[in-house]
Amino acid sequence: MDISNTELFVLAMGAMGLGIWLLIKGGDWTVDSAVYIATHFGISPLVVGFTIVAIGTSLPEFVVSMIANMQGSGGIAIGNVLGSNIANILLVIGMTSVFVVLKTRTQGVIKDLVFMLIATCIMMFLLLQGDISRIAGISMVILLIAYIFLQYKMSLRGGIPAENEEVEASEFSYAWQPYLFLLLGLVCVAGGAEFLVRGAKVSANILEVPEAVIALSIIAFGTSLPELSTCIIAARKGYSEIVLGNIIGSNVFNILMIIGLTAMIKPISGDSYEQQLVDFDMWVVLTVSVIFSLLLIFYNKITRPIGLTFVALYVIYNIYIYTL
Repeated sequence: MDISNTELFVLAMGAMGLGIWLLIKGGDWTVDSAVYIATHFGISPLVVGFTIVAIGTSLPEFVVSMIANMQGSGGIAIGNVLGSNIANILLVIGMTSVFVVLKTRTQGVIKDLVFMLIATCIMMFLLLQGDISRIAGISMVILLIAYIFLQYKMSLRGGIPAENEEVEASEFSYAWQPYLFLLLGLVCVAGGAEFLVRGAKVSANILEVPEAVIALSIIAFGTSLPELSTCIIAARKGYSEIVLGNIIGSNVFNILMIIGLTAMIKPISGDSYEQQLVDFDMWVVLTVSVIFSLLLIFYNKITRPIGLTFVALYVIYNIYIYTL
């Protein structure tokens, strides 16, 4: 029985929706279980926060990029990172500041902003070169480890707000439950990424748009939903510094961990991703990152009008990339 393009597109979108749900649920289970296991064995909540939670929250994006690159879809692998970083600033920060003004007064945030811009420039340099080699990937991961270590040392000296030291572990009724949920979480993340990548490739083929466009828009939006809900809740509780720190850290992890580890596993060929990513989208990432940084450094806050402007720019950007 032949399937029409409309029916195939509905199936592809359904697969992507299921993939996003599995990624979000699997990511939650993985992080909750890993945090519980780590704290149960006496590992400091501070260390857990800077390692397991930070890496775990970027796990869905990493698995999506890794699987896409293994299948030769570099456009999805790179587009996922670029789109997530754009969504984190324009959508997540924008929507959060519509509800609560985000303020910062600490030097720590400024240092993180500078590091985010450095990571962004490194990514741009590699994309302009074309191929991202295994050596480049290893170098990015080493830089990320150094970043985590410096964050940890700063926190011990009081350079990071105390709230970041609090890591809430889920309660389990039986000793074996966290291990089961850790395994289920990893399976869900892997399965969700597979559904999402395959659905994206089919959707791109039917819509006759580059795979990167699907990654920049639908995939990036879907994988940013957990950050959006978390940041709005945290901001309404008065934790503006944590919201800003999480988004800045997430963007750093997206670049250094996701692209770095993906290239370590399999070098990313310049022929596997669309030129649009280099000619346009990476410059959008740099532009919004610089604007975001300048606002926090010189204005010290993101107000509601700025947030609404960010959200409007995100909508305009998503409409525009489908017309290229």
